[in-house]
Amino acid sequence: MNIAFLMLLVLSLFHFPNGIHKSLAARPSVVSIGSILRLNSTTGGVSDVAIHAAVDDINSDPTVLNGTTLRVDTKDTNCDDGFLGMVQALQFMETDVIAIIGPQCSPIAHIISYVANELRVPLMSFASDATLSSIQFPFFMRTMPSDLYQMAAVAAVVDYYQWKIVTAIYVDDDYGRNGIAALDDELTARRCKISYKVGFRSNAKKSELLNLLVTVSNMESRVIILHTGSEPGLKLLSIANGLNMMGNGYVWIATDWLSAYLDANSSVPAETINGMQGVLTVRPHTPKSKMKSNLVSRWSSLSKKYNHSDLRISAYGFYVYDSVWTVARALDAFFDDGGRISFTNDSRLRDETGGTLHLEAMSIFDMGNKLLEKVRNVNFTGVSGQVQFNAQFELIHPAYDVISIIGNGMRTIGFWSNYTRLLSTVLPEDLYSKPPNTSLANQQLYDVIWPGETAQKPRGWAFPSNAKELKIGVPNRFSFKEFVSQDNATGSMMGYCIDVFTQALSLLPYPVTYRFIPFGNGTKNPHYDELVQMVVDNDFDAAVGDIVITMSRTKTVDFTQPFIESGLVILAPIKKHITSSWAFLQPFTLGMWCVTGLSFLVVGAVIWILEHRINDEFRGSPRQQIITIVWFSFSTLFFAHRENTMSTLGRGVLIIWLFVVLIIQSSYTASLTSILTVQQLDTSIRGIDDLKESDYPIGFQVGSFAEDYMVKELNISRSRLKALGSPEEYAENLKLGPKKGGVMAIVDERPYVELFLSTYCKIAVAGSDFTSTGWGFAFPRDSPLQVDLSTAILTLSENGELQRIHDKWLKTADCSIDNTEFVDSNQLRLESFMGLFLICGAACVLALLIYFGITLRQYLRHEQPGSAISVDAGSSTSKRSLRKFISFVDDRQPPPKKKRTMSLSRSSMPTTPMSNRPGTDIDIES
Repeated sequence: MNIAFLMLLVLSLFHFPNGIHKSLAARPSVVSIGSILRLNSTTGGVSDVAIHAAVDDINSDPTVLNGTTLRVDTKDTNCDDGFLGMVQALQFMETDVIAIIGPQCSPIAHIISYVANELRVPLMSFASDATLSSIQFPFFMRTMPSDLYQMAAVAAVVDYYQWKIVTAIYVDDDYGRNGIAALDDELTARRCKISYKVGFRSNAKKSELLNLLVTVSNMESRVIILHTGSEPGLKLLSIANGLNMMGNGYVWIATDWLSAYLDANSSVPAETINGMQGVLTVRPHTPKSKMKSNLVSRWSSLSKKYNHSDLRISAYGFYVYDSVWTVARALDAFFDDGGRISFTNDSRLRDETGGTLHLEAMSIFDMGNKLLEKVRNVNFTGVSGQVQFNAQFELIHPAYDVISIIGNGMRTIGFWSNYTRLLSTVLPEDLYSKPPNTSLANQQLYDVIWPGETAQKPRGWAFPSNAKELKIGVPNRFSFKEFVSQDNATGSMMGYCIDVFTQALSLLPYPVTYRFIPFGNGTKNPHYDELVQMVVDNDFDAAVGDIVITMSRTKTVDFTQPFIESGLVILAPIKKHITSSWAFLQPFTLGMWCVTGLSFLVVGAVIWILEHRINDEFRGSPRQQIITIVWFSFSTLFFAHRENTMSTLGRGVLIIWLFVVLIIQSSYTASLTSILTVQQLDTSIRGIDDLKESDYPIGFQVGSFAEDYMVKELNISRSRLKALGSPEEYAENLKLGPKKGGVMAIVDERPYVELFLSTYCKIAVAGSDFTSTGWGFAFPRDSPLQVDLSTAILTLSENGELQRIHDKWLKTADCSIDNTEFVDSNQLRLESFMGLFLICGAACVLALLIYFGITLRQYLRHEQPGSAISVDAGSSTSKRSLRKFISFVDDRQPPPKKKRTMSLSRSSMPTTPMSNRPGTDIDIES
């Protein structure tokens, strides 16, 4: 027998190299854990049943703790009486427990967390207070999602339905205050805000709650977030129902206390459930599983066994059940790693004389740090889903169900998951296997029946019955009063913008009390940036008028939907041409037409003179010759002349003339095309780029944003800008021009320009709009009135009322202009072609001089020497000679004879002179 025992001992050394001490002796027979609960509450009762159910399952499972029995000691504390509850919790810490489940109340959890740190006892708490963290309290382990995630889910719902302001009602303790603070942060991140916060005591009387709700009903927000416990929360909803605050227009969103109450209570009074129809709430999400179904099926018998037969399981029950399993699995790993259960008294913990707390009885868990490490490293699948802690020692994958109260029960309309931070109708566990899609376009919830049994989403706010009169700033303009101005007789504001505002207000489903306050003295246009800043500074509740929506202004105020399109354009002077039956004459000035026509006749006559003696096509009767001259002259315009030129001089003149005709014809075609298609500006400005590159002064309207835009965006020197206060100044400065103290162009918004151009016709827009904006009404940031007025303006646009208001104030007659005024800026003037005409004229004169010289020489050679003109001859002789010369010029010149070249040798030359030989006529030219 002894030999067998020795052999068994040797074998155990091989199988258990760390010794039997750690594998067997380290595991005690019983291990105690504690729980601090409020047993008379719904959550406390469910948690108590869940703890005992988990302990029973652990003790009956041989694979867990390996024979060690887990025991739970429960302490009932009063959350409402904070001091007594804390004393009870401290007295409970005198017992030697290796972990604590709870407490469920945030104030007690804060106190016990300090004690747990000193005693090194892991605190497995399901208190959702976001300020409780493992950074401050290392032994604090939250075993359900924090309020940080719950409030993120609530804020996501608010943002999804596009509500911008909410009212928060909360119980005034650590749980309520810290939860609302987390909600405020989440709403701010979504550009929403809590417009009114109101807290109350957890044991507040009905009269106090009634006064609270009356105050809330007078606020503009109709979206109410209720963050309380179940008892005061149900009381508040009941009172609200009696005040008709559960009807149309209201939105109630309760945190997870409401879902926990409805899940846990099998019988809710009919009047209670009827008084919360349409309320939204959230619930910590727990995935479906076989383990969860088994626990739910056993719950009825378990609740009877542990004296909570009237309670069903809720999400809190699932998380508490897994909290006990977390401790058990951590203990199992703790024992496997050689952990021992031992406690040591701390000499610093002593009562004063006569004390009853018995602080000396409190013991430090010697290996608490090691057990805490095992708790942080657990990883298993429980009834609440995956139980695993992240780097911040929070449960991974927190998620919430979004629930609507309808009929006798609850309906899940969607889910919120921290994995995507979005709302979805897809189960969160189905998203974990895919990359997170964080696009807001993917958010979706099922339809909701809201309070008042309506499917239409509530607006979320309303003007309170005791609302103050709105102070609305209106620019008191000096020019362009059709848009907005003050009536000098009555003092009231009128104009296009005022009519749009009042018509939009008439479409709102509630009355708005307001008063127009003129901004400006009426002697000059006010500066609109100052008006907008007064809205920011709360000097005005809104600003109504011709206020352009710019990027810098949208950073400080909210604008309504634009009610008129706008944009900066350039004004420059023009001379409008008249398209008439004689428009083809406009390319040339009268002088140009006369000189051109005369040139055709002169050149034709010159060509006729040069070609008459040698070219049969330029001969004939006088009538035929005149027709030839005219025909030939004007046919050159189309290069269609059929007569050939034979003389060298005629060809030279014709070549120069055809070049002149080509230039004139091309210029005429280009000018006529331009005149018939485009209104040309007197200046060279064609758009904003030309204006930037020039150095000329630029005009702008007093008070307009155009000044800062040109300086800051276009980098135009402020010294080039000239402020103009009226349409008359516009016209005068454009007429003067930059050389006479005026401006080259004016930059202004299109609505003003269109009204201006209806009167001043010699000015037009150069280029196209180089900005695209609109006019809107300015309101403080997140003003609900801005949203409703935007919808009303869209309605005015769709039903045609906006156009009728426009026609009433801004309908302008067609601009008229004297038909005798033509565009001369593009007409071709004689000065532009003077060089060509001079060259052509000089060529004609030179050709005629050369021609008459040659002709005179031929005439003199033709006449006999004896018939030469005598100086002493009478006048009759001179006339006969002139007639003979003219006749010579008019006669057809015989064609030149062919020259014969004779090669005669000196020996064969006859001795008789050639001149004396009959029948011989030889012309020898040297």
